[in-house]
Amino acid sequence: MRPEELYLTIINNLCDGVYLVNNERRITFWNKAAEEITGYAHEEIVGQNCQSNMLNHIDKDGRPLCLLECPLYATMFDGKQRKEEVFLRHKEGHRVPVLVNIFPILEEGGITGAIEIFTPNSPTVYDDDLIERLCDMAMNDQLTGLANRRKLESYLEYKFHEMKRFQNGFCLIFLDIDNFSAFNNTYGHEVGDMVLKSVTKSIKHSMRKSDMLGRWGGEEFVGVFDIRNDGEAIMLAEKIRMLVAGSHIPYEGEDLSVTVSLGVTLACDGDTLESIVNRADALMYESKQDGKNRVTTDIRVAEGHPVATGV
Repeated sequence: MRPEELYLTIINNLCDGVYLVNNERRITFWNKAAEEITGYAHEEIVGQNCQSNMLNHIDKDGRPLCLLECPLYATMFDGKQRKEEVFLRHKEGHRVPVLVNIFPILEEGGITGAIEIFTPNSPTVYDDDLIERLCDMAMNDQLTGLANRRKLESYLEYKFHEMKRFQNGFCLIFLDIDNFSAFNNTYGHEVGDMVLKSVTKSIKHSMRKSDMLGRWGGEEFVGVFDIRNDGEAIMLAEKIRMLVAGSHIPYEGEDLSVTVSLGVTLACDGDTLESIVNRADALMYESKQDGKNRVTTDIRVAEGHPVATGV
């Protein structure tokens, strides 16, 4: 076997995609791995100009490299080897992340083309910090740092399981910031974000490790609290109401403040995630209807009636 045939056999059996372009940027060689990675057969690609947008390489920011900042063209211009992380477009339309390694073809002292070797860039092993960051993004609200709705729902399912097995009681508090839309319209969303963070801090600093507070959506929050007796649930909700009402957000020489309306209920036998949340939400809505900055509960006290507290 001649050396050229041997080299061709080796290249065609590599796991990496390999293609060659001449000094006109026309593709002159396309190996079998390149076919598998991109979906394009040899006869569909060879002879095409690499600017034809069949592969349509983009970088991680979505910029089209074939037209603007082609690393292959840059290597043909200055003779420097380059390694880049890019995304090529598969024949079926989806994007494939690849690591490309480009180096010039030198003949008789001049650059006559370039070789690009590309490898699927789908890491299967991540460092612990990356896993932690991804989990944090998936389960926590990015603005407040609280649990997001998905995490709250998972925690509630756990609390129901714990209650069924160990008879551990807990309450759910649903709270909503009063007049938040009007506040946003008056002061802007940036100040609105400051309010959300302020409410979060006011409540979090008085919570136990076994409790969980999360952002249910928009200006709505849900708290899940372990309790020793029924009256403690009402006291917890009233404490949250007072903490928020007594907090201030400094803004352009003003001390801005907000209030919250709350609904609090106990977890009962036969409850589901949906039933307890809907019940607390309805109680919170009663607080809104009764003047806001209030706590409404269906927990029975000595008189045998639901309780509403607040101003």
